[in-house]
Formats: sequence, C-alpha cells, structure tokens
Amino acid sequence: MNLKTLLTEDDAVSPVIGVILMVAITVILAAVIATFVLGLGDSVSNNAPQATFEFNPSDNTITMTGGDEITASKVTVTIDGNDKTTSNGLLEVGGSSTITAGTVIYDESGNGDQPFTKDTTIRITWDSGEGSSATIGSYNA
Repeated sequence: MNLKTLLTEDDAVSPVIGVILMVAITVILAAVIATFVLGLGDSVSNNAPQATFEFNPSDNTITMTGGDEITASKVTVTIDGNDKTTSNGLLEVGGSSTITAGTVIYDESGNGDQPFTKDTTIRITWDSGEGSSATIGSYNA
C-alpha cells in the first residue's frame, strides 16, 4: 500500500455518496410534489353545495331557505322516484338560472296534485355534470 497515493487520492467514496444523495433528494422532492398535486386535485373537485329546504305539505311547495347559491339546471326534484323537473331545470324558479334562499323550487299549490301524501319520499339531488352527485335535501311524508 502506497501511503503517498492514499493521501493524495481524492475520489474514494465521495462521488458515490454524492450520487446517492442526489437520487434521494430527487425522489423526496418528487414525492412531495406528487402529494401536493394529488391533494390539491381532491380539494378542487366538485363539492356538493350546502342548502336547506322547507317542505310545506299544506300548500305543496318546496322553498330553499338557506345555503349556497345553486345552478338550477344541476338540481333535480324527484317524488317517489319520478322526476319533477323540466329539461331546462326546475319547474318553478321564477325564470332565474340560480337558486338562492327564498326561491320556490317546486310549486303544485294550484294543481290539485298532492305530492306530500303519506308514505311519499321527496328527494332534491344536485349533479355536478362531471359524474358526481349528492342528495342536498329530502322529505319523508
């Protein structure tokens, strides 16, 4: 063993350690970025709006009483599984394309139809248009 060569030689283990550290840093950085991107993608997804509704059996109306503003075309009212909306959205939203607090979304008061009879299930469903949906209101008579 030549002691002079050993003392002047620089490339022992340091290049290997440098490469290992660079690979480790790259892997950790990629994992952090992937976690951020995937986590951010979940939070941007179409979350169902929050809303409260008043179901009034005496005059056969459903009124939104509070919550987020909702696009009318994304809301469906079903009574015992029968769709009670038109192709353009809800039956009665006063010509508006959005539903806000105070909007009557269903009105059968003058029709004689009695949708709020015993054993009737009324469901208000929101559909994102991108594959997700949620029930935002329901009533069981």
